Amino acid sequence: MNKEFDLQVYYFSDASVKGNVDVGFGRNVQWDTPLLEGYYYTFLKNLSKRKSLSNRMWDVVNPSVIKTLFQSNSSIVIVNGWSYFSNLLVIITAKLSGKKVWLRAENPLNQELLKNRKLRTVKKLILKFFLFPFVSKFLYIGKQSRLFFEYYGVKPSRLIYTPYAVDNDWFQKEAAVLKDKYAIKQELGLPVNKKVILFTGKYIEKKKPLDLLKAFNLMEPGDTTLVMVGEGMLREEMETYIDEHALKNVVLTGFINQSAITKYYAAADVFVMCSGPGETWGLSVNEAMNFGLPVVVSKTCGCADDLVHEDENGFLFEEGDIGALSDAVKRLLDNEHLREAYGAASLQIIKDFSVKHIVQNMKEAIG
Repeated sequence: MNKEFDLQVYYFSDASVKGNVDVGFGRNVQWDTPLLEGYYYTFLKNLSKRKSLSNRMWDVVNPSVIKTLFQSNSSIVIVNGWSYFSNLLVIITAKLSGKKVWLRAENPLNQELLKNRKLRTVKKLILKFFLFPFVSKFLYIGKQSRLFFEYYGVKPSRLIYTPYAVDNDWFQKEAAVLKDKYAIKQELGLPVNKKVILFTGKYIEKKKPLDLLKAFNLMEPGDTTLVMVGEGMLREEMETYIDEHALKNVVLTGFINQSAITKYYAAADVFVMCSGPGETWGLSVNEAMNFGLPVVVSKTCGCADDLVHEDENGFLFEEGDIGALSDAVKRLLDNEHLREAYGAASLQIIKDFSVKHIVQNMKEAIG
């Protein structure tokens, strides 16, 4: 149980726990690692009849949160985003009940600036004058997240740095156990004598899986396997591309659950995330770095400015630039010493993106 804070978590939906349809994967998904251990939690009744959550306002409607907040003795209410009706309900109710509202969001400014200027002007007015006045502190997850808040008028004194993190300790313990790359490749049915480029994520437009296939096609790598861990609506298009270009050594794994995905990180030599707009961070990069992997990441990804140190632990490229993506991956594949050095740097960099740092920064903000 968490000893740092008297923490109570309220969920608007139990979709992830029950294993309802995940729209991106195109199938029922029930995670096989513990989601509800180590803290107090309550599921609030959701009056919406929707079975899956897709950031649509009416996916969750939880009027019981009003009574819950007024009865709670908590002094601070942390809200994750404002996409859902219930998020807005919490922000307003918490303020009216005399509590401090801390708002966390993932929005990167570089992607926000791609939106229509007039819409951004309207949004700035709404956030500045109607939503943000209800908020005491803003939790930003990285450099682009901070720039987003500042762009919409939030003063530095109201910002708290809460770096986006995975459970580094758990992933690094897994990495320590999964040291025998040869045996792991055998277990996964991968060629033991080939280097592995790894992609993990849904086969959907924002993840740009076809870009990686096109980049792989440019490499003509006889000693490399491209492993694409995931599932989604673009599978058929990806399979067509693979067939039409007679691509060898490409593995589309299908959905892999959390308890098994660490083996793929352990088998990999290079990790790639080539996502476009909508990739507000990219936690798979955190996971890969915990396995000491060099990374190649598009500049559009929310994590790019924070996790990828150019020519230190990997490379950045302009989203959609297939040639640059191919060259970056090939440069790592062709140089074992570079891969090892960049992988070691990844392990050092990821130390600063931990739950411990989040807790410490929040404690300091509370005073």
